[in-house]
Amino acid sequence: MMEKHPFLNYSIDDLIAFGREQSSAYKSNPPFPNIYFDNFFNADYLREIVAELPDLGGDKKDIHYANPNEIKYASKGEGRFGPKTREFMHFLNSQPFLEFLQELSGIEETLIPDPYFEGGGMHQIKPGGFLKVHVDFHSHKMTHLARRLNVLVYLNENWDEEWGGHFELWEKDMSKCVTKILPVFNRMAMFSTTGNSWHGHPDPLNCPPDRSRRSLALYYYTNGRPKDELSEDQAGRITTTFAARKGQDSAEMSRFNTLVNLANDWLPPAVVRTIKKFRNK
Repeated sequence: MMEKHPFLNYSIDDLIAFGREQSSAYKSNPPFPNIYFDNFFNADYLREIVAELPDLGGDKKDIHYANPNEIKYASKGEGRFGPKTREFMHFLNSQPFLEFLQELSGIEETLIPDPYFEGGGMHQIKPGGFLKVHVDFHSHKMTHLARRLNVLVYLNENWDEEWGGHFELWEKDMSKCVTKILPVFNRMAMFSTTGNSWHGHPDPLNCPPDRSRRSLALYYYTNGRPKDELSEDQAGRITTTFAARKGQDSAEMSRFNTLVNLANDWLPPAVVRTIKKFRNK
């Protein structure tokens, strides 16, 4: 029997074989390729990561999103990572984990990690925060590689389902949520990013004031992608596209998203940020 990797509940050989075994389920899960696993990582090591997590928002380099589509915090790069977090995140960008993802997803093009953690890294949503349903940016703004796969590792021990914070996957016509994943400790969720991979945490978080929804996010890229994954107007988009849920979000929200999505395509980023800030007042 092969020895377990220090971060995993698997050996490296078993990890890659497990990815191969789960590939069919990943590809066929609705509404687009996705899957999640519980107790995938060494729980003791994850607890060491939790112990060193900063409260985001306390450093001027932290990112604070505050607009009608998202109220959340994120780290920038790896400057806020503690030593355990940095070691773990580097492993998730390493050859063995990439091979596991390659086997699991069935993506034929070679997966490339993002050492800049653009849009990824540490995420924190505090009480009342949310992230409306969206599809992710399709192209890395620095490398211009195609974004293909998201991995989310949840770090919320003793999480009560009544607090919400579910990760939701939606039909492409925004008619209904197909899959809801509670962000409990040592749960890893992943999905393929395309023009129709609508997802989010759309309802305000209802946890106690001393708790928050924490996760680690990693995104993976390829040099090019199948043409049928994006429409012509989506190719190369470096901004997130939001959409209102049918029967749940207001008509005003729908109009706002239409405006912002058009602005993302045609206006400089500074102008788009101004539009978002104005709407939030």
